[in-house]
Amino acid sequence: MKIYYHPQFFKSYKFLDKKIKEKAETKEKIFRENHFHNSLKTHKLSGKLKNQWSFSVDNKYRIIFEFINGDVVFLDIGTHKIYQ
Repeated sequence: MKIYYHPQFFKSYKFLDKKIKEKAETKEKIFRENHFHNSLKTHKLSGKLKNQWSFSVDNKYRIIFEFINGDVVFLDIGTHKIYQ
């Protein structure tokens, strides 16, 4: 499995605080080992995002992603506003 990064993910990531970036990197390492590790709170989204998934970076920040042909694409990172 490979992880790819959508341009929107990079755009959002570059504006994050350094501490959030560090947390995101730690969570990505956990995600690479186990997509559904309890600390990630990985869940399938619904509505217009029904083909996407999300996991928690911390209580406020999330990463939205998709599974595509055995790989993963990180689509965006941010607060709950990214679901809109």
